[in-house]
Amino acid sequence: MPPKTRRNVLIGIAAVLVLAIAFWWLRSGAPAEAAPPPPTVTVATPLVRAISEWDDYAGRFSASKSVEVRPRVSGAITGVHFTDGAVVRKGQLLFTIDARPYSAALAEARAAVASARSELNLAQTNYGRATRLLAADAVSQSDVDRLRAEVQAASAALAAANARVQSRALDVGFTQVRAPISGRISDRRIDAGNLVLGGNGGGEATLLTTINAVDPIYFDFDASESLYLKARRANESGAQPSAVDIRLQDEGDYRWHGRLDFVDNGLDQRSGTIRLRAVVSNPTQFLMPGLFGNMRLSSGQTAQAMLVPDAAISTDQSRKIVMVVAKDGSVTPRPVELGPLVDGLRVIRSGISPKERIIISGAQMAMPGVKVQHKVGRITPDPAARAAATSPSPPSGEATFAGR
Repeated sequence: MPPKTRRNVLIGIAAVLVLAIAFWWLRSGAPAEAAPPPPTVTVATPLVRAISEWDDYAGRFSASKSVEVRPRVSGAITGVHFTDGAVVRKGQLLFTIDARPYSAALAEARAAVASARSELNLAQTNYGRATRLLAADAVSQSDVDRLRAEVQAASAALAAANARVQSRALDVGFTQVRAPISGRISDRRIDAGNLVLGGNGGGEATLLTTINAVDPIYFDFDASESLYLKARRANESGAQPSAVDIRLQDEGDYRWHGRLDFVDNGLDQRSGTIRLRAVVSNPTQFLMPGLFGNMRLSSGQTAQAMLVPDAAISTDQSRKIVMVVAKDGSVTPRPVELGPLVDGLRVIRSGISPKERIIISGAQMAMPGVKVQHKVGRITPDPAARAAATSPSPPSGEATFAGR
């Protein structure tokens, strides 16, 4: 072997020995890399509170009274005395109809009364004279009977004339169309100068406008048979009368309050539902017929419930789970059954016990089966978030804190 080649081989062997010694030294003497510390999470036991149970419905508002304003007499409209859409009071003047024809008819009827009264006076005078002559046998009994009949006929004619006066006076009064109820009026359907057709039947009379009474206002909704039975059982057990809370589509809180005042007399056999109605105070008349609302109906019953923050609940495929920390710090996922959202906290119907520690913060860093470090927190309600959730609540039972 040439000297140069031998030298290169020796250098290579020496390099391999140096690398082997260095690797052995690192394996035997170098310190091992430190393992990362376990994640830190915040845990708390579920908040246990008494809640009042309620059920959720959807419905629409309707007027407590609604009237179609139609004229009782025919004629020309001479005046409109309201602003479209305004609030009117019972008895307020709305329309004026030309009263001249009816005033003339009233004057004619009064003249007929004077004539009938004169006829009655004459008949009474003749009858009185005949009665005195009868005692002297100056007139026959048949003449006296005829004169008495004339008095009775004249009295009847006078009564009929007085009735016609009252009828004509009513017609004159009907030329002023007044509000039959208090409420919010619609727009005018007829302007001044138009002829309108009157009528006591109502159907053939011209529609002038409509009035809806909205204080109080009704809220109509349909309930299932099961929820109806639930409410009836609660009432039979001595529960308080059902109270209702309603919120509109753009409202987060249930700011409208009322009471249940009507249940229909039978269930709809096709849908299996029954119609109910609540009456709601509306002093500012903000609520209008036709508005859609979400309502919760109190069943009058209270129960103890466990509540946790919505942030502590995660989804595992189709299941809802919470992370439970054991005494040794290990994390276990626990499937739970959810209830409604109450003051920003979610009701847990089943799946955990009141003494178990739930991860309420940092759950995204905790893996099932891995141990964690934990610090103790506290679950508190948030009244401001009582109804701020936009996701639909469970359809069966709902709840709120007792005493609210």
